[in-house]
Amino acid sequence: MAMSNTATRIIVSVISIPVILLASYFGKLYFAAFVLAIALMAFHEFSLMSAKKNISVNIPLGILFVLILVLNFYFRYLPNILLTIAIPFLILLFELFRNKGSVILNVGTTLLGIFYIGMFAGTFVGIREMFIGSNELYTQSGFLVISLFVSIWICDSAAFFIGTAIGKHKLFPRVSPNKSWEGAIAGFLFAVAAMVAAKYIVLNLVTIEEAISIGIIVGIIGQLGDLVESLVKRDADVKDSSAIIPGHGGIFDRFDSLLFTAPAVYLFLYYFVK
Repeated sequence: MAMSNTATRIIVSVISIPVILLASYFGKLYFAAFVLAIALMAFHEFSLMSAKKNISVNIPLGILFVLILVLNFYFRYLPNILLTIAIPFLILLFELFRNKGSVILNVGTTLLGIFYIGMFAGTFVGIREMFIGSNELYTQSGFLVISLFVSIWICDSAAFFIGTAIGKHKLFPRVSPNKSWEGAIAGFLFAVAAMVAAKYIVLNLVTIEEAISIGIIVGIIGQLGDLVESLVKRDADVKDSSAIIPGHGGIFDRFDSLLFTAPAVYLFLYYFVK
């Protein structure tokens, strides 16, 4: 007898969530490798979706630059400004040797995937490695990353269940017809509440005002990230970015909110908390 989709989702979650939380807690190369794996798989899924629009993403160079961007937030061996100049230069240069459709579409989409996925994912590593002044601060940054994950999960769940139960006003029907304003507001409130709870339970790194600010970022930017990925999938005419995660779709599907949330939280921490 085939296992139900709900049962499959639960089993996958039970297996994957402890791995995510442990990688977040221990940090260092464990977390960097985890984020890198997510970024590389998401970029590959993005490339396959682009192919449905007859766009030929430069996958080898894209994978290389995603790897460099993510690891650069851990090792900090190159200035990011250098990478933002060098990557478009090299992508354009190598397009001279490719004869695969539209140069404009190929280059533009390759760069979009590299920076949307590689740079944004790299900032999550940057968050985990930002507070390295002491063991206590480094442990706290692990709790911060865990809190971000939990806040995003709670936001998504609240938006889905409450939106399904009472949602009447469509949020962005052109992009995601099942999402409602009621669900989005519920997700926002629960994201803020989750970060406030994290502050009082484990998170001494930030003040209550900063925790609320991070919750607001998750509640707004995270949901926008989900809508942006839905827009990409709708354009490619696919339901899921892939079927790699049973019952959940693709890696890009599961981490779309995080990809948008991470850079916003990174900038907030860098300029207002660190």
